[in-house]
Amino acid sequence: MAATSTPSGDVPEETLWLNPAEKEAWTGVASLALLLPGRLESPLQQEHGLTLFEYMTLSHISEAPDRRLRMSELAYLANGSLSRLSNVVKRFEQRGWVERSPDPEDGRYTLAALTDTGYEVVVAAAPTHVRAVRRFVLDPLTAADQQALARIAAKLRVRPEDLP
Repeated sequence: MAATSTPSGDVPEETLWLNPAEKEAWTGVASLALLLPGRLESPLQQEHGLTLFEYMTLSHISEAPDRRLRMSELAYLANGSLSRLSNVVKRFEQRGWVERSPDPEDGRYTLAALTDTGYEVVVAAAPTHVRAVRRFVLDPLTAADQQALARIAAKLRVRPEDLP
């Protein structure tokens, strides 16, 4: 297929269509991206009333030094926008799970700190999450598969500002 002009008159780059191997790789990633969140979230919802995003948010704060993280770093780690994270953290604040404060090292940033109550919530939910991760992600894979998956995920998990 040849490139055609856009309404502005610019000629777009020609589309480089996927070959069969690329299409298979892409379809596999897309299937995982659509399938896994529901499988991992369902047990958390049923047993703890948490979405996967909420659990990941609490988990990342719980693993940070002093159980506190900058909101911008937390948004990246939890794979969500800063506005989505702010809404979730606001609900966590209302439940007494998280407290927000200015970062003493740089007041332009906001820290999210896990309270003892919030820590109890994530500790209670962690075994449920780990069981689902083992069942749906790790157990079907060999050790070599797990290492390959980690390498691939590291290559694909790039911050938007780091893209060319």
